[in-house]
Amino acid sequence: MTKRGIRVLDTTLRDGEQTPGVALAPEQKLEIARALDEFGVDVIEAGAAITSEGERRAMKLIADAGLRAEICSFTRALPVDIDAALACGVDSVHLVVPVSDIHIQHKLRKTREQVKEMALGAVRYALDHGLVVELSAEDATRADPAFMKELFLAGLKEGAQRLCVCDTVGVATPERMRELFMDLVKDIKAQIAVHCHDDFGMATTNTVAAVQAGAQEIHVTVNGLGERAGNAALEEVVLALMHLYGFQTNIKLEKMYGVSRLVERHTGMPVPLTKAIVGENAFSHEAGIHTHGVLAYPPTYEPISPEVVGHHRRLIFGKHVGTHAIESELKRIGLEPTKGQVQEIFEQIKRLGDRGKQVTDTEWRAIVDAVMGRTLEEIVKLDELTVISGSRVTPTASVRLKFGEKKVTESGLGVGPVDAAMNAIRKVVEGMSNIRLQEYHVDAISGGTDALVDVVVKLTDGKRIVTARGTSGDIIMASVQAMLNGVNRLLWDRKLGGA
Repeated sequence: MTKRGIRVLDTTLRDGEQTPGVALAPEQKLEIARALDEFGVDVIEAGAAITSEGERRAMKLIADAGLRAEICSFTRALPVDIDAALACGVDSVHLVVPVSDIHIQHKLRKTREQVKEMALGAVRYALDHGLVVELSAEDATRADPAFMKELFLAGLKEGAQRLCVCDTVGVATPERMRELFMDLVKDIKAQIAVHCHDDFGMATTNTVAAVQAGAQEIHVTVNGLGERAGNAALEEVVLALMHLYGFQTNIKLEKMYGVSRLVERHTGMPVPLTKAIVGENAFSHEAGIHTHGVLAYPPTYEPISPEVVGHHRRLIFGKHVGTHAIESELKRIGLEPTKGQVQEIFEQIKRLGDRGKQVTDTEWRAIVDAVMGRTLEEIVKLDELTVISGSRVTPTASVRLKFGEKKVTESGLGVGPVDAAMNAIRKVVEGMSNIRLQEYHVDAISGGTDALVDVVVKLTDGKRIVTARGTSGDIIMASVQAMLNGVNRLLWDRKLGGA
């Protein structure tokens, strides 16, 4: 039997932006909203209109963008919130009403009856002004189910079109979710959504359990962003529903990785390497037995093909690598190694790994070049670097790079001298070779005032991703060195036709 279709409400731009440290500019919100629309999201909760002038500007931009998705605003059960949403031109409101006694008594300081009157008045007000209403029960999993059902039924009688159950502090269990939704769908003939938080790491499981029990809409965020431990992650919930349980959604799975990276870039919240579905290691293999199996037949160690979600497979050459993976990768890039060369590369990688060193892509290729007798051409060279920084001076960097016979000079500002230097180099590199910095971190620092700093960067030219390292007693030079090592590797590979 064909499973029913599930609507997806994405709240990355509202609940996701409430992640501590995240603040999106209106133009960034619009870019993410466009991507979510192309991704196939049914409802985009674009923000809470009452929040600020900037929030309203962003929401109006999104509402006026002609997107296919329904555009929604979070509101409390207050006319002032609904008026703010109306001014933005949204299609609907996610009208959130506390239903647990904890919230009713300690946050609102009201009675259940007063909260119910507030909720119904707000529903009427929104409907009278032409908005679609999704009436949402806040802290539903700690509430009296009878009161929540009473509120829902009264809201539907007033004309609310949709309902939502919120596991606001992530305390539900799959068993509790199934029981709750089975009871609700038995007595309520309307679309009911589920909104889960991840405080106990169960948001995905609880969301799936609710859908199995009758929920017809899911509230999710890209990369699981959200307050505290975050919300149910769109990528996890959607893929589980579609691939493991056979439900249908309008999500275009092949866009999943790209949307994840866009949100990561604009929010500044790194996606953990081991994040399910969209993490860099989600389809990466290092252990010899795993790489051998994946090379022979990918499903041996991959539940789905990475291309399904727009991701890519990576073979990691570290201390657990096997000779089979090394030989296969060398042949893939057009080299014909001897058995002795494969063994020598294998032993050098093992030695690096045993010393606790991360074997970056650049180091892997340097070992290959040395063993195979290939010389890496230094296509981009540092000619000059000047950095100015101080307590009353905006950190500024000026860099001159030699690119073949040409010299290119750029300057950059930053929050510190390293940031300024990286911004200056990034301008040069992006301008002349379409290479973009994807990730930067300080991998290791030795002790003492003359500490050696180990900087690792991840760069991409749109087709490939390389990881490169720079080591120096000066963090600025270590950062510059890492950037140039990665740039030269990408340009050298491009020159060799993908090798």
